[in-house]
Amino acid sequence: MTGQPLAESEGSNLLAALLAARIRASGPIPFADFMRECDAVGSIPVGEAAITSGGKLRARFVIHAASMQLGGETTARALRSSTAHSLRIAAEKKLRSIAFPAIGTGIARFPLSECAQIMLREVVEHLKGPTSLELVYFVLFDAPGLAAFEKVWTEMAARGELEDKRAAERK
Repeated sequence: MTGQPLAESEGSNLLAALLAARIRASGPIPFADFMRECDAVGSIPVGEAAITSGGKLRARFVIHAASMQLGGETTARALRSSTAHSLRIAAEKKLRSIAFPAIGTGIARFPLSECAQIMLREVVEHLKGPTSLELVYFVLFDAPGLAAFEKVWTEMAARGELEDKRAAERK
């Protein structure tokens, strides 16, 4: 996924989130550069998101989706809002693709199936409106994660929720 933005959810502490993500993915970065970028963005309120450069990552940008306070829990409302905000930021930046993890299901222990329902609904609704996004990836870490998202996707398709009724009405 060279050049893809990555929506990331380490919590609302941008300093910790950005440093952790970048070190995991690309090794140490110059601390002064890192601090300048964090200071420019500031704190991210829960339910919102912010974008930074991807640094040495293969992604050009990282979108930080704040679904919880560090050490806290993710709520459905915060997940819905931070996912939608991440999508809006990507569209505002005219990005063509975005990759999401299953936000909040790691240390925050948000239920995987509920996460899949919320995130997939937000993505489907976003893609029904005007947007630059053409591809949305879900980067899932294991078979249960994939199974949860596939199950929700299949259920949404069976209920006709993936169809853009506005586009059908225009025909």
